[in-house]
Amino acid sequence: MKSKENEILKSLRIKHGYTYQDMADILQICKAYYWQIEHKNRRLSYDMAKKIAQIFGLRPDDIFYDETN
Repeated sequence: MKSKENEILKSLRIKHGYTYQDMADILQICKAYYWQIEHKNRRLSYDMAKKIAQIFGLRPDDIFYDETN
């Protein structure tokens, strides 16, 4: 089951024209690691959330916090 956060991150990545590999390169991690983050198969640290949000000019809460919970 996909969550709202997964869809937000995926849509931001696609909107900005980034592939999984592009994101991994920017974040200096491997492609598999990024894929796991986007698919909620890996726990996301706050530092990584900040780095990801910064790529899109957002705050981590804008991407990773679901206000409905």
